[in-house]
Amino acid sequence: MSEGIARQLRGAAQEGPAALRLSLGELLQLHGQDSGAALLMLMALLCTLPVAGVGTVLSLGIFALAWAWLRGRDSVNLPARLGGLTLNATWTRRSLHSLAWTYERAERWLRPRWPALCHARTRAGWAVWIALMGALIFLPLPLGNVLPGTSLMLLSLGWLFRDGLALLLAAATGMAGVGYAIAMGHLAIAAWQHMGAALGL
Repeated sequence: MSEGIARQLRGAAQEGPAALRLSLGELLQLHGQDSGAALLMLMALLCTLPVAGVGTVLSLGIFALAWAWLRGRDSVNLPARLGGLTLNATWTRRSLHSLAWTYERAERWLRPRWPALCHARTRAGWAVWIALMGALIFLPLPLGNVLPGTSLMLLSLGWLFRDGLALLLAAATGMAGVGYAIAMGHLAIAAWQHMGAALGL
């Protein structure tokens, strides 16, 4: 499955016009599937790109996907605003190549194992996790999207391949993201207090 997706994505990047610009909806169509896990993969990847404002917009879509995940829906209708989100030619090609590389590595390394973590009964817990990572992505932290975005990518791959190890790695990466957000919060509070003391407030 993922080998075919990788070839299709890489082919689109190499054979498309020089000014190739794709929307999130078009990227999803290239996957040939409309599963929530595939959509989560796309949004998580785009959140890790250094494109201003993308993470804030996509975090709202991640919240919506978390709600759909909680309700047990495997197929998600992409909201028009998110589906129309379009990258420029440079980031379109980089996204296609990054997705292809990710699926190629996933095909090599991931396999069904530890099925208890991929069971339908764990779905609600992972839905809460998706919402938590979306909240971290929404926060305006420097490089704050990288760890939660990576966590969501691992989660989506773990669910697609039914690989519990990938889900555990998603949890570990996300916890690192939570720790980073807490550390940045402490630094911000300390800086505020220092500035207040310097100004005599």
